[in-house]
Amino acid sequence: MKMAGFYDESISNGLGWRAVLFVSGCPHNCPGCHNKVAQDYNYGEEFNKQAIIDRVSENSILKGITISGGEPLCKQNIAEVLDFVKDLKKAKPNFNVWCYTGYTMEQLKERNDDITNEMLDNIDVLVDGRFEQEKKNPTLKFRGSENQRILDVHRCMKEQKIVQLAI
Repeated sequence: MKMAGFYDESISNGLGWRAVLFVSGCPHNCPGCHNKVAQDYNYGEEFNKQAIIDRVSENSILKGITISGGEPLCKQNIAEVLDFVKDLKKAKPNFNVWCYTGYTMEQLKERNDDITNEMLDNIDVLVDGRFEQEKKNPTLKFRGSENQRILDVHRCMKEQKIVQLAI
């Protein structure tokens, strides 16, 4: 997997101080994508899992990480992203994980495969849905278009329904 970028600290990619990992590669090709260059699976540098875990572990201000892209939950990236998140949570047990994806929660649940289900178990907040330029709204927090939702993943899974966070 390639890494399109990494921020050591951000307050604009989720609640609280967080690191942000941008993975390379996305199958969606949404018109108006704000990170078009990251759609290329070969863009960026090789992902070094341990180097990123070390950087995050050394920063005491961080409360979580946001994983974005590209598309972290596509078939080409999800296994390596899951491996990273699991190892990061071993190093930082109560670390909060946000994930941005062009897939909806319903589409991810329809996959009904072990790796997607395990990935969902390791995500706290999912910002789901493709960016839709005609629904772009710059006043929204943590999302680009009105169709996108900010989901409490654990409650969605437990209650077997969509549970949006009021942010």
